[in-house]
Amino acid sequence: MPVLDMPVEKLLQYQGISPCPADIDEYWDEALAEMNSLDPKAEFIKNGFPSKYTDMYDLYYMGTKNARIHAKVAVPNNVDGKMPAVLMFHGLSGSACEWQGLLNFAAQGYVVAFMDVRGQGGYSEDVGGVAGTTFSNPFIRGIDGDKHDLLMRDVYLDTALLAKIIMNMDCVDEKRVATTGGSQGGCLCIACACLVPEIAKCAASYPYLSDFKRVYEMDLNKDAYEGLKYYFRHYDPNHEREDEIFERLGYIDLQNIAKRMRAEFRMYTGLVDTICPPSTQFAIYNKVTSKKDVVLYPEFGHEWLQGSNDKIFEFLSDL
Repeated sequence: MPVLDMPVEKLLQYQGISPCPADIDEYWDEALAEMNSLDPKAEFIKNGFPSKYTDMYDLYYMGTKNARIHAKVAVPNNVDGKMPAVLMFHGLSGSACEWQGLLNFAAQGYVVAFMDVRGQGGYSEDVGGVAGTTFSNPFIRGIDGDKHDLLMRDVYLDTALLAKIIMNMDCVDEKRVATTGGSQGGCLCIACACLVPEIAKCAASYPYLSDFKRVYEMDLNKDAYEGLKYYFRHYDPNHEREDEIFERLGYIDLQNIAKRMRAEFRMYTGLVDTICPPSTQFAIYNKVTSKKDVVLYPEFGHEWLQGSNDKIFEFLSDL
């Protein structure tokens, strides 16, 4: 097999090199307590998309920092009783898919929800209000302020709050809810499953935001991770605060919360991925303790993985 990063046998044992803050569990317990104290004021607004078997809704709800978050929701109208649900998340700078993109799972009798990430391509608000730079990748936002003001902390909580709202729908079986996405979406579907242990299944393709120090040491702090390079160049050119910066990023490093997952987990990884290196993905995978497996694509990078959409559909077809 091609080797960009590590041989597969080493990937399957790799534990990551970025630091994990000593108070990581307390940090996320406090974050979830804050989220659970909110009244999300969820509002489902009927959308006129002409599906004959599915009712479409724009969902708006209030997340942390008083940001208004948007998601598209599809609810099959020809199913009796409680239904499974799938929560979907998009890649960096994108937005929820077009309405017709919700219909494949809806045709299976699933409620489908697709969240817009704050301040990216959709309709979720970015309320700002952080100290320091707002330039480049979203994981840099808030790095110089209070650790509770990291933007990705709030984005992770947005996913968990979406799960809470969907699970509380009268038509949804809260024990049969899954998450899925690729790249940033892979990151968010994992974050959601880690913060909401009731999630039953999680299917993630080449997840983002893991093992920041490994990305930096591989000199891949560009593209989706270019915020690392720009931050150091502008704010710490002599790397006097390097340990502090990687410690701070540890709060939103997926490998550090992966142990919280209880869902059945499947990961899809291209072994020549130069955007989210395979080792950073396996740093997450190897710390998940629930039932799991990985599907490898030796000649593929950070791109559409041939056949993976069908494989994910099949994996989630027995919720």
